[in-house]
Amino acid sequence: MLTPRIRWAASLAGAAVLTLSACGSGGSDGAPGGKVTLTYRLWDEQQKAGYEKVMAAFEKANPSIDVRIELLPYDQYWTKLTADAVAGTAPDVFWMTPTQFPEYVTKGVLSPVPVDTAKYHKTVAEAFTYQGKQYGMPKDWGVVGLLYNKDLFKKAGVEMPDTLTWKPDGSGTFLETARKLTADAAGKHPGDPGFDPAKIKTYGFLSWNHYQTQWMNWVSSNGGKLLDQPFGKYTFNDEASVQALQFGVDLVNKHHVSPPATRTNPPTGKATDMFKAGEVAMFPANNALLPFVVPDAAFEVGVAPMPEGPAGRSVNLNGLAEAVYAKSKHPEQAQKLAAYLGTEEPQKLMADEGYAFPALNGLAQGYVDHWAKTAKLDVTPFVKEAEGTTFPLPVTTGFTGFETKLNQIFNEMYLGRLTPKQAADQAVTEGNATIK
Repeated sequence: MLTPRIRWAASLAGAAVLTLSACGSGGSDGAPGGKVTLTYRLWDEQQKAGYEKVMAAFEKANPSIDVRIELLPYDQYWTKLTADAVAGTAPDVFWMTPTQFPEYVTKGVLSPVPVDTAKYHKTVAEAFTYQGKQYGMPKDWGVVGLLYNKDLFKKAGVEMPDTLTWKPDGSGTFLETARKLTADAAGKHPGDPGFDPAKIKTYGFLSWNHYQTQWMNWVSSNGGKLLDQPFGKYTFNDEASVQALQFGVDLVNKHHVSPPATRTNPPTGKATDMFKAGEVAMFPANNALLPFVVPDAAFEVGVAPMPEGPAGRSVNLNGLAEAVYAKSKHPEQAQKLAAYLGTEEPQKLMADEGYAFPALNGLAQGYVDHWAKTAKLDVTPFVKEAEGTTFPLPVTTGFTGFETKLNQIFNEMYLGRLTPKQAADQAVTEGNATIK
C-alpha cells in the first residue's frame, strides 16, 4: 500500500482553509439522554461491517456511550485527518499506521494509551512507541508472504521447495525455481539456448518497485538496515543493502525471471493484475491483498514463506493501531473504547471473520480457519513468518513526504537508469533531509 503525503498547515490562514474542508465531521457531541457520542474513523469498507458488530457489543456494555463509525476512502483519509487535527476537530478514535504515526505523535495529536504491550505482537506494539510511551492500541497486522500460482507450477512440473533461499550472487533455490517457471513463447527458459527475453509468456517471479513487499525485505534478509533506530536516519545505502537492491533489479534485467519495470513501476504499473491474469508464478504480497486476489483468480492460489536470504528470513509486518485523539471532548470514554478494542472479544471477531490477523497474541487461528473454510486456502505460512524475524515500515518523521521521491528514484533504478548504489545514496540523502 502506498501512502499519500501529508501536508500540515503552517499558519492560522491555512488552518482556516483546512477547517472548511473538514466539513465539521470531527469532534464529539453529547447525545440525547445524557449519552456521549464518539466518532470512530476507518478507511476499509469491508472491515466496517465487522466493526459495526464490534461497536454494537461495546455500546451494549457501555449504554452511556454511542459510537458513530465514519468511513473515508484511503486516499482521502489522511488529508482529512490532517485537516481535522489542525482544526481541532479530529475523531475521538481512529486508525493509525507506522509511517503516519511519527507525523501525528510529534505534533501532539495523539494521547498515550495504557496497554500491556507484552500481550501483543512485538513489532506492532513497538511501532507505536514514542519517548517510552505507547500511543496506539495494537489493532492488527499483515505480513508479507509469497502467493503462487499452483496451476503454473503443475504445468511446469515444479514443486514449491519447503524453503526458498537466495544470495546476491544468484545462488540458492529461489532463482533456480523462478527460472524453471519462466518461459518464452517457444517454451524455453532463461539459460536455454535460444531463449528470447523479449518474448516471455510467463514469468517465474514479480520483482518490482514496491517497498513493503519487495526491496525492503531483500535488504533486511541480507543484513542491511532501513533505519539506524526508530525516529532515526535512513541507512539503506550500506553495502549489504546495495547488494540486496542489486539482486532485486537483477531478477528483472539480468536473470529475466520478472517482467520489465516499464510494466510494473508505480503509479501506473499493473503488477497485481499480471499475477491475477496468470502471467506470473510467484508474487510477494501482504495477506491483506487476499480478498482482492483470491476471488478473482482463475487458478488455484497457494501461500508460501518468503525466501530466506544470507541473514535468514526477515519480512515486513505492517500493523495498525487504534489511536486516541489528544483533544477529544470525551477523553475518558475515548480511552475506554480504545481499551475495549484491544481485548479478545473484538479482535477475535475480526480474525474469525477473516478481516485481519489480530495484534493480540493467541488469536491468529481464527483468521487461518476462515480462509481454510471459505477459500480452501492455507494461510499458515503467514503465521509462521510472523513468529520469526519481522520489521515495521520506516518509523521516522518525513516518510510520508519522502515516499513519492523515493519511488521516483527507485523507478529509475528498476529501469536500469541508476545503479542501486546511485539510487540508494540519492534516496538516503533526500530522505534524511526530510527528518526533523
